[in-house]
Amino acid sequence: KRSRRKVKSKCQRSPKQEHSLPSRAKNPPEGGLGGKAGKSRYEIQVGEVQNLYKTTKPSYAMARDALSLPSLDLHGCTRYEALAKLDESLKVWTDTAMRGSYPFVQPAVIVCGCGNQILSEAVQDWIRSNDKVSNMPKAR
Repeated sequence: KRSRRKVKSKCQRSPKQEHSLPSRAKNPPEGGLGGKAGKSRYEIQVGEVQNLYKTTKPSYAMARDALSLPSLDLHGCTRYEALAKLDESLKVWTDTAMRGSYPFVQPAVIVCGCGNQILSEAVQDWIRSNDKVSNMPKAR
């Protein structure tokens, strides 16, 4: 025998309510989370290609922390001016590294600022395109 068919109860639905969106999205604070995509400064190594990754010499580690690192400030430069300054500085940094002692690597700092990241991208591409330049290894 068949059982009775179930009857759906009709409940009273409330009229559709319009949800209002907040007028302004809340972004995370700039200090901790997120921020700009590029870096404001690059710590690099310049020198002989074979020795760029052999920088465990104690005097080199101390030189990294010293305030006497050569630096290049690119604030206010256009992309082309920055690339010209980088190429010019590369010659000086390479000569200094070759006149030094083994592993013939010179640490340097390139400051490009926190602007709209055009300089940061240009510096990053310049580092990748030059065999004699590498990013500084992270401190352990």
